[in-house]
Amino acid sequence: MKTKFIDQVTTYDGSQLRSLFAYQTQNLLGDSIIAWCGKCDITNANMKDGEDLFAGEKIYSENMLHFIVEAFEVNLRTMVSLQRLLTSIIKDQLTEMKPDLVLRRDGDDIFMNDKKLNISIASIGPTSAMIHCGINISSHNTPVPTVSLEDLDIDAPEFADKILDAFSKEFESIKTACQKVFSL
Repeated sequence: MKTKFIDQVTTYDGSQLRSLFAYQTQNLLGDSIIAWCGKCDITNANMKDGEDLFAGEKIYSENMLHFIVEAFEVNLRTMVSLQRLLTSIIKDQLTEMKPDLVLRRDGDDIFMNDKKLNISIASIGPTSAMIHCGINISSHNTPVPTVSLEDLDIDAPEFADKILDAFSKEFESIKTACQKVFSL
């Protein structure tokens, strides 16, 4: 799995969750995970979560650490499972960095007390399946109670590198595990 942290600050509006985005914008062809920092302001036209769309939810953050994962030759159930794995890796990395931190994972969401740390969605298209996960860097002006990397005194680019590395290693390990077994 190819990885890249993009230094350019860019707003995530949901339009980036499309097949071959990493290839078109970063020349990363194939399975990949990319990350960057920037505002999050998802428009209704780009809302992929039906529950949020129908509830009229506003998804906004002044600054987030964004991850987009793209995988080929997988179904939606596999991608949702990888989404949960990414969420678990994020939680694990945070608690390794801050051992006294008490976090709770509920599906693809991470909470500290009742404050939400992230947003996440998995979806599938005709070419590939994708995940977007955004972690609050700032909690200012979010529409729900949130906790952020700033609150936890964690540097976003440094943290992104840890997640990119851990997730890509886990993804490759899963591929290897599938390739070494004999049929029943």
